[in-house]
This record gives sequence, structure tokens and C-alpha cells, in this order.
Amino acid sequence: MEEENKEMKSFKDLGLPESLVEACEKMGWKNPLKIQIEAIPPALEGKDLIGLAETGSGKTGAFALPILHALLEAPRPNHFFACVMSPTRELAIQISEQFEALGSEIGVKCAVLVGGIDMVQQSVKIAKLPHIIVGTPGRVLDHLKNTKGFSLARLKYLVLDEADRLLNEDFEESLNEILGMIPRERRTFLFSATMTKKVEKLQRVCLRNPVKIETSSKYSTVDTLKQQYRFLPAKHKDCYLVYILTEMAGSTSMVFTRTCDSTRLLALILRNLGLKAIPINGHMSQPKRLGALNKFKSGDCNILLCTDVASRGLDIPAVDMVINYDIPTNSKDYIHRVGRTARAGRSGVAISLVNQYELEWYVQIEKLIGKKLPEYPANEEEVLLLEERVGEAKRLAATKMKESGGKKRRGEGDVGEDDDVDKYFGLKDRKSSKKFRR
Repeated sequence: MEEENKEMKSFKDLGLPESLVEACEKMGWKNPLKIQIEAIPPALEGKDLIGLAETGSGKTGAFALPILHALLEAPRPNHFFACVMSPTRELAIQISEQFEALGSEIGVKCAVLVGGIDMVQQSVKIAKLPHIIVGTPGRVLDHLKNTKGFSLARLKYLVLDEADRLLNEDFEESLNEILGMIPRERRTFLFSATMTKKVEKLQRVCLRNPVKIETSSKYSTVDTLKQQYRFLPAKHKDCYLVYILTEMAGSTSMVFTRTCDSTRLLALILRNLGLKAIPINGHMSQPKRLGALNKFKSGDCNILLCTDVASRGLDIPAVDMVINYDIPTNSKDYIHRVGRTARAGRSGVAISLVNQYELEWYVQIEKLIGKKLPEYPANEEEVLLLEERVGEAKRLAATKMKESGGKKRRGEGDVGEDDDVDKYFGLKDRKSSKKFRR
């Protein structure tokens, strides 16, 4: 198989028609990635797939291209031809954008069904009979139960992306109901970063003689990723964060924190110091989350402060650095976070700030990835020269948060400090979600 893979250098070699090969070229995809080389040929033969792939491996292309090929081959274009389930809104939107970009020449229509967006607005899209439905299980189920004329009874393809996350308590019930409402005679593609007992159970229920593709046999991070840690006292963490971001000025960075409030507070601190930072977290309304992503993607803000809501499935191509401001309590989340950089063969840096209370979690991460990481080199005296400025920025930020309601959630999805955030998101006219579309 290895020899065969080496010979296959283009999407055409994988058996895709000219129109899709051209679409890949327009997307800037010159050569198929490992998971695409292994997944596309069996998928074109009509086999079910189970793919275990590290984040950033190109799996959206691995399932989207065979589905678009099947749609092209269909005697007449079938609406509600494929349904892709995703655990997050952002991932669903991004998958839909990739489908539309790859299928633009053949007029593929998609509808995204996720929470946080008006049901009626989504019903209008469903009424236009799209070929591909992409959504989160809860919202797809809401529409199956309540939207007239929407049925997946003729569905040909079901994709479960990030299946390990789709099987947590938030989604499992909805997913089981949906599985009871779709045809047994269908193709199923299941993709997961990790193989849990629940994923194995789902595989037995959903897939028939699947072809298993594994692009990494253990939890691993890509070779092009430079990983470091810095052990420091908790009280100096903000100084180290500012120091690293200043040292890497001009780079695009994602900073991961444990709580929504931390993303807001840190974004304010960094802005007070003249850095272009923007938060994204689960307390924000959907238009604001999309607006934040849009600002980051376009380069208007080069630092994205995020919780784990943003750690998986977001295809932000040019992230230079990931900083773990808070060490994740679940070491598998580390793999997903650092997978935001060094994607598809590019290089990247991941730095973890470890304080005295987080050492145990950090040790678990090193065990999981099977290696000891080097320490990030920094002269502590030099770092602490920032202490006074950072302290002042922190006081101003804390006052601002207190004025805007502190830790209270002000209505659905509000992040407080609305005027300030709106200014950064360019959302005064609420048009940002349209700009986000390709």
C-alpha cells in the first residue's frame, strides 16, 4: 500500500472526474494528503469508511469529494442527498463552505442547520431543496420534527465528523433519534480523532464492512510542530503571555484558556497594551462568534483568545503559534488545540504555560504524546520588566468587565462590554455573518 501511495501524486490518480480535480486546484490543493489518498478510492467504490485521523489532516476533502462525485453520477440531482453531522456550529459552517467551493462548478447547494440562528431563516433554505445538509444533531432533529417538507428518507450519504465528540451526552440522544429516521440503505463515513468505546459501538451500529483508515496509530502531533513549555509561578503568567506575543509580533496566534471570562479579560488586557486581540467563546451569540473568526481570518486581529469551543475543526489556515495559557485538564484536548497550527505540512509553534497547580495535567500530556518537551527559553528578569505595564492593563480590564456586568451573562450569548466588542467585530450593522460566507 505504501508503494502505491507514493505513486499516487494527483487527485486525478485517485479516480476523481476532471471537474472535481479542477475544483481542488482552485482551492489550492495541489496534491492529495495521506487521508485523502487512502479514503477516496474505497469511498468511490461505494464502501463505508471509518477514518481515524489527527486534526488538520484534510479529512473534509476525504469525505466531500466522494459525495460530490456520487452527486455528479446520480441520474438526476437528488435534494437532501447527504447529511454531515458536526459537534460545533463553526465546524458545520466551514464544512458547508468547502462543499460549496468544491461543488461551485456543478451548482451544489448546501444548508447549514445549527443552533444560534433563526429556525425560520433555516426553513427557507430547506425549502430551496439543497443537496447537502450540514448541521449539529439537535438542530437537524428540530427541523426533522417541525419543518414541513423536510425529510431525510431519501438520504444517500451520512457523515459523522468528530464522532468522538458527537457521542457525548449533549448529542447522543438526538443522534440516536436521527439514525432511526434515515434509510438503512446508505453510505456512512465516520471520522474521529480518537477511538473510544462509544465510537466502536457506533461503528457496529452504523457501518457495513467499513474500510478502516488510520493516519496515526497513537495520539501524536505532526513533525512540523515545534512544541515547548515554560514552568512559571501563576502570578507571572500574564507577563509571560505578553512577552511571548510581543516576541512573536506579526505572527497569528491562538491563545487557549479554560473559561469564557478569561478570554474576555485577556483580550481586554492585550488590547490595553496595543495588541490586536479578539475573544471567541461559547457565551457569544452566533453572529459575534462568526464575526470574531472573520476578523482573525482576514488578519484584522492576529491574536484569537479562545476556549475549547474553538480548539477543534476550525480550518484557519495560517496560524503560526498556539499558546496554552491554561493547561487542559483532559490531555487529549492538547492534541486538538496544538493541531490548529502546523497544518497540512506547514510548520508551527506550540507553547504551554505551566504553573504550579497545573503540573500534574502537563505530565499527563507528555505521557500521551510520548515525549519530553524542551523548555521555552526566556530570561525571567526581562519578562518581569513588563510587570508594571501588564498590572495596569489588568486593572483597567477588570474595571471594564465589572462595569459591563462582570461574570454575569447578559442575555443569550452576550459577552458584556458590547460596544467594545462590536467595535472590534465590525458588527454595528450586524452584517458580519454574511461577510463570513465565501
